[in-house]
Amino acid sequence: DYMFSMSEVKFMSEISKIVGDRIRTIRNELDLSQEELAEKANINPTHLGRLERGEKSATLDSLEKVVGALDITFEDLFKYIQPSKGEIDTSIISRIANRVSTLNLDDQKLVLNLLDTLFTLMKHK
Repeated sequence: DYMFSMSEVKFMSEISKIVGDRIRTIRNELDLSQEELAEKANINPTHLGRLERGEKSATLDSLEKVVGALDITFEDLFKYIQPSKGEIDTSIISRIANRVSTLNLDDQKLVLNLLDTLFTLMKHK
């Protein structure tokens, strides 16, 4: 019998939040409502809402339906998910990466410049 460590359990709960955020981000980029995506994916809109909020872990079946409805790959959905390392909250880093990845290159550069400016200001507090 294999027992999950606390860090593995925390990572699994982070996955639900990160995947949900990723689904919401891509859905918004495609200008789809939750109801429209749920209809395209043939899943209940309430279930989709819970998935997006990370309140419910998605089954492979429901993920496959959502991925197909969004016209993306599983790789696109999971590419920013990494286990936590110590005190670093990778769910926040993943959410930032999710949002920035949907921007065009010029906007990505703008976000990077804004972050650089913000970090510079934070160092001089």
